[in-house]
Amino acid sequence: MSGDDFGHLTYLILLGAAIAGYFIAENRQSLGKTTRQLIVWGLLFLGVIAGYGLWGDIRHQIAPRQSVAGSGQITVPRGFDGHFYLVLRMNDTPVNFVVDTGASEVVLTLDDARRIGLDPAALTYTGRAFTANGEVRTAPARVAQVSLSGIRDENLRVSVNEGDMDISLLGMSYLRRFEKIEISDDTLTLSR
Repeated sequence: MSGDDFGHLTYLILLGAAIAGYFIAENRQSLGKTTRQLIVWGLLFLGVIAGYGLWGDIRHQIAPRQSVAGSGQITVPRGFDGHFYLVLRMNDTPVNFVVDTGASEVVLTLDDARRIGLDPAALTYTGRAFTANGEVRTAPARVAQVSLSGIRDENLRVSVNEGDMDISLLGMSYLRRFEKIEISDDTLTLSR
């Protein structure tokens, strides 16, 4: 547990103690009822924390990702938000992407670039991209190895986005490597 985590935990414990103290002080006459209410609220609070903490682990079962339909064919169900998501292994590290046919290149977030072994501080940000959040600087880079459900590619050109992005974008510089891209019945199919 880091120092920040310990500080957050301490804050939550103190906040919980203050709320509990208030309930006890206000309901001295009916302490049994107040204790029951306090326990119920405490359990609800723990349930919300547990659900939030486990969301990263369970969302992949709730919203399944890509699957291999056959030799060289990958099917991807549409996500609840209407987008298609893929997980590619870049330099043997899984990276989550949203499929973006409107993006000309594969665009990595700063965090994803670091995770796959690129040093964002050492890159030269000479490019510009115009996003919904305004203009951002980008840096060209190369990824030695890329694989998607057994389909391997090498030396993929990517751009690292210096701005804030929630998820990396899988653009046409990678998608055009497929012979066929089809969207039908809320399913994206990539074929080689």
